[in-house]
Amino acid sequence: MTGLAPDLRAAAEAWRDADPDPATAATLDALLAAAEAGDPAAAEELADAFSGPLSFGTAGLRGPLGPGPARMNRVVVSRAAAGLGRYLVGRGHAGGTVVVGYDARHNSDVFARDTAEILAAAGLVPLLCSRPLPTPVVAFGIGHYGCVAGVVVTASHNPPQDNGYKVYLGDGSQIVPPADAEIAAEIAAASAGPVSDLPRSEQYRVVGDDLVDAYVARAASLVATSAPRELTWVYTAMHGVGASVVDRVVAAAGFAEPARVAAQLEPDPDFPTVAFPNPEEPGAIDLALDLARETGADVAIANDPDADRCAVAAVVGGQWRMLTGDELGAVLADDALRRGAAGTYACSVVSSTLLGTMAATNGRRFATTLTGFKWIGRVPDLAFGYEEAIGYCTDAAAVPDKDGITTLLRVLALVAGLRAEGLTLADRLDEIARRYGLHVTSQLSFRVSDLSLIGAAMRRIRTDPPATLAGEPVKVVDLAVGSADLPPTDGMLFEGRSVRAVARPSGTEPKLKCYLQVRLEPAQSQDLAAARERAGAVMAGLRAEMASALGL
Repeated sequence: MTGLAPDLRAAAEAWRDADPDPATAATLDALLAAAEAGDPAAAEELADAFSGPLSFGTAGLRGPLGPGPARMNRVVVSRAAAGLGRYLVGRGHAGGTVVVGYDARHNSDVFARDTAEILAAAGLVPLLCSRPLPTPVVAFGIGHYGCVAGVVVTASHNPPQDNGYKVYLGDGSQIVPPADAEIAAEIAAASAGPVSDLPRSEQYRVVGDDLVDAYVARAASLVATSAPRELTWVYTAMHGVGASVVDRVVAAAGFAEPARVAAQLEPDPDFPTVAFPNPEEPGAIDLALDLARETGADVAIANDPDADRCAVAAVVGGQWRMLTGDELGAVLADDALRRGAAGTYACSVVSSTLLGTMAATNGRRFATTLTGFKWIGRVPDLAFGYEEAIGYCTDAAAVPDKDGITTLLRVLALVAGLRAEGLTLADRLDEIARRYGLHVTSQLSFRVSDLSLIGAAMRRIRTDPPATLAGEPVKVVDLAVGSADLPPTDGMLFEGRSVRAVARPSGTEPKLKCYLQVRLEPAQSQDLAAARERAGAVMAGLRAEMASALGL
């Protein structure tokens, strides 16, 4: 056979026989035939798909759909469910409930049903959602039903060819070490025999609208009865599962219906109007911006496909644009502080330092965490938490995770309140900058097809880090070493008097990211036009210097 080793062909044929999905068998047959005919791309795909198991980590599983141990398929998911069941039962949770939800991606419902059947056979009580639901609704269900764990089959904002498997424990937060490694070990043990030998049971419960009813009631209670509600707005679900729940929450809270981006309203696993179904990606919210201009809306809001993230666009500087994740984090934090929300304010290490300044100025506790809500959601007594990748937690008591729907509701209440005072989101951003100092953030993002390029860039910046940035000395911190405040993580931090940069590999995509900040003191920020021009010039130089230091 041309371009295909005999052992690889044997592994592929064995997988075809083991996977119960006919589509997987068809895909494997097509790849094998193409590889035998001399197609190097087919041979490369097969080699990659069988290169090793899909890694189970702090984000659970996430990867392309397809056959093989390095892809998302029914064999991989069934073994993951078996491993999770072994882990939970081994820690005394036999008989405990586990809520299992899923989005509208390809095979999400199948993977969720496999999970429910295998967990039921393991001695747990799965609560399988009856239809695709947003991730935060399922996460809410963990506390609502008193579950020992939760599973959501979703790839969030990844491309359409991907799917994923997100695991929560009974505290409502995503798994962190050492639980991830312990579950991975149980998955490996469950993978020793044929997948057909894994016990299954249909003794699971199906959860209907009672879960959504409870979530809607909780979300609507976040808006005070006396709060203003008059505004016009635009909404897009980004081809995801958020729209139906958003409609119910908005109606229950007393806000008017939005103008909806019809082309992106219904769930569609192929995401036909966007290259990547991520509101952060260039062009993804263009349809929403067009509709906002057409309708003269006060604000435009987008959820990502599983509705755990929230993006907001408004007129800023005379033009419609999306607020950065840090800008939205600042206005939501300011709103929480004005409402007197007590507790700890937290953000990830790659987010702006503005939140720490705001918390200190208002006498509130502040915490910096590693990237990801698996860390932010675990901050004790969390009042508000965010990460710059448009993830926000505004109701930690109910959902200690990012929640794009309750965030949307907080934004509606905030914008309606500003409108009642004759103000806008742009006005509030200006107020924050003058009071706390102008904080301008930006990103360098390098998407790669060869992951070794990311490793090479990180080695380069570790061995030859810049001593100065934007003309000022910077403190160099290797985040892989860890500290009293942060566990070890693969990243490099550079911090000066007014500039800051963090370089790290993405945890969910084949990207290297560099998070940049330029900060001016309040005394330097009263003339905002001049301050923004000055900060923009510094940022341009900072971007060029960090790109050069990374060699990308």
